[in-house]
Amino acid sequence: MQNSNVKTTDNKSRTGILLINLGTPDAPNTREVRAYLRSLLSCDRVLDINPIGRWLLLNLIVLPLRPSRSAKAYREIWLEDGSPLLVYSQKLRIALAEQFSGEKIFIELGMQCGKPSIKNALDCLRKEDCDRIIVLPMYPQYSSSTFGSAVEDLYKEVLHDWNMPHLQIIQPIFSDSRFIDAWAKVGLPFIESEPDHVLFSFHGLPIRHLEKSDTSGNWCKNNHECCIDLVNENRNCYSAQCYHTAKLIAERYNLSAEKWSVSFQSRFGRDEWVKPDTEKHLARLAENGVKRVVVFCPAFVSDCLETLEEIGIRAAEHFRKHGGEELELIPSLNDHPEWVFSLASIIRQQISG
Repeated sequence: MQNSNVKTTDNKSRTGILLINLGTPDAPNTREVRAYLRSLLSCDRVLDINPIGRWLLLNLIVLPLRPSRSAKAYREIWLEDGSPLLVYSQKLRIALAEQFSGEKIFIELGMQCGKPSIKNALDCLRKEDCDRIIVLPMYPQYSSSTFGSAVEDLYKEVLHDWNMPHLQIIQPIFSDSRFIDAWAKVGLPFIESEPDHVLFSFHGLPIRHLEKSDTSGNWCKNNHECCIDLVNENRNCYSAQCYHTAKLIAERYNLSAEKWSVSFQSRFGRDEWVKPDTEKHLARLAENGVKRVVVFCPAFVSDCLETLEEIGIRAAEHFRKHGGEELELIPSLNDHPEWVFSLASIIRQQISG
């Protein structure tokens, strides 16, 4: 017979959702940007060179020179409430929490570099007794420097937990129809204005990163021809996944092949990077008579320095300099209702699976 004086508790495992993004400086000044870059570029998945060489490059070249220039760029796009990446990521977290209200599912945001940290986010989920954590690295296409490093940072934080949580990592969503539909919805007003050309600009990577992802050892040809179609041999190739994302979005609008193209931005250092380079590609488009171009950046789910400043300001100026008339940046998914609904659906599928 059960003792009526003994309190019973719901022993059903609680579920937490952890959104992981790259992070951002705490303020648009040289000091904070330097701290951010030190954290970012110290990762051997991002700057995958000899440790001594990485230290020399960081401390003798990058950190003395780059922070002041980057801080100026951040000031161009800084919002009243802070960094766009953080502001939009927090809005997304709040919107998702509303989707799961009443379900005892807790949602936290953790940044790999900066605040709130992954550790802070995990601590919040631990306080809610979350034994099961659904993890979504906010990188739609896989690369070791982004998705891979996010998973590594996560494991480092839970490695010494006495009670290890049950981690379920949602794999890259580059071809998920809900992800594609969200982009199609956000971009529709821009496509309806009938631009001359639609460009899909993705964050670039050194060629060596693509070669390392080629498990066959003989598929990667160091040119985009081996990436245009996604097949088993290049299934882990970041560039191939980018082309596939662009193709799926273009198909939503029935764009003909000559009306859209793919390029890669944010080149860093002197090593060979995946081509074509976004600025050079925009110059060629302008010189070939393209006057109006709209740009998607589907490697980013939140607007940030790379979208707002690099494309929305610098790339637009570069396009006009070479004869173009107008470049419009299509906003990222941010906290758009279609994206919130799609992401909630993706998470629920993982929970029920």
